[in-house]
Amino acid sequence: MKLSQLIQEVHSIKSFVHYGKVTQVVGLMIESKGPKVSIGEICYIHVGSPTFRKVMVEVVGFRDENVLLMPFDTIQEIAPGSLVEGTNKPLQIKIGTSLIGKVVDGLGRSLDEAEMENGRIAFPTDNPPPNPLSRPRITEPMSLGVRAIDGLFTVGKGQRVGIFAGSGVGKSTLMAMIAKNSDADINVIALIGERGREVRDFVERDLGVDGLQNSIVIVATSDQPALMRIKGAMTATAIAEFFRNQGLNVTLMMDSVTRVAMAQREIGLATGEPPTTKGYTPSVFALLPRLLERSGTNEFGSITAFYTVLVDGDDMNEPISDTVRGILDGHLVLDRKLANKGQFPAINVLTSISRIMNEIVSDEHRNAADHLRTLLASYHDTEDLINIGAYKRGTNKVVDEAIMRYPSIIEFLKQEVNEKVTYEDVMNQLISEFPRG
Repeated sequence: MKLSQLIQEVHSIKSFVHYGKVTQVVGLMIESKGPKVSIGEICYIHVGSPTFRKVMVEVVGFRDENVLLMPFDTIQEIAPGSLVEGTNKPLQIKIGTSLIGKVVDGLGRSLDEAEMENGRIAFPTDNPPPNPLSRPRITEPMSLGVRAIDGLFTVGKGQRVGIFAGSGVGKSTLMAMIAKNSDADINVIALIGERGREVRDFVERDLGVDGLQNSIVIVATSDQPALMRIKGAMTATAIAEFFRNQGLNVTLMMDSVTRVAMAQREIGLATGEPPTTKGYTPSVFALLPRLLERSGTNEFGSITAFYTVLVDGDDMNEPISDTVRGILDGHLVLDRKLANKGQFPAINVLTSISRIMNEIVSDEHRNAADHLRTLLASYHDTEDLINIGAYKRGTNKVVDEAIMRYPSIIEFLKQEVNEKVTYEDVMNQLISEFPRG
């Protein structure tokens, strides 16, 4: 250990410990008299029956001189008078290269019960976003290995993109394709609020051995306390920030932001916040920009982020969708109708957008992408007439071309899960097949 690290460790040692006692537990909320703590501080509640253990909790507020605590674990053994120990520290996790290829929980602990290697350092989970004036501009495209995205919604290194979809439309499959095919140095994948069964399916079936060896997967399943789900998102972002600070280009994928918002709503309602739109509390709309703005570029490296958003009943205008869409640098909409037709990835080209694309691609690439979109829009506008045979060829030149090119457009947009493509190949194919005349 270096001398500076040793001095830091010595300074962090507490000369005395503050204690309090549990006075009340209501639902998710634990109230205690004392200890002397501040918001965000980690505490431990000592429980002694049937086995002695410490329940990890976090200070989330105060009420009538009582401390409000939220647990990271089950609270069954907590009783009135249980001792509450303050730590005088916020949550920190141990991060290092030994995490690569591992599946960990929201606190950075290995889920396969394997011993972690030494050499990891403590890193806070809740960090401020980079200074806006110190963020380098996004100037370089990033190859994701997904033809529809690389060709029509080119993503730059450090861009933040939302993936909006209902359940069962292919979000997890698209994330796995990006993780396996992109040219990022490392992938950080957060599964927040997922069903426990789906975690192993994603790791072994979708991601596979090749995808996992260059990834870190953070899991906070739906059965875990609300605070644990929020910390899963914070931990994943912190891990991505750590590797960004090493000068790497990191891909951060979070599934899903909606469940993070729901977890914050649970905490907000439990602490007494008033519900607003659709029951979401004001703290939800304060948390989202603070979390999403942490990704992107800084002076060392970049975090290219993909956040999935669950849209109830395919409603794209619900509060979380609106808020996230306003923060991010683009969005991909997965359409259930396209998925039902067997088109995967089921990206709706006409309702998706990349706000950075025009700044990072060539004029030929941009013109070809615009031409493809024009043809697809013209076909959709007259699709009913075409299907019933009421459209007469020669009425509209653009529609005539759209009808002729429609099969090749769909062929371009479709891609098998294990099909690998490069950005250069996609760009050349797009320019050669759909040049603007």
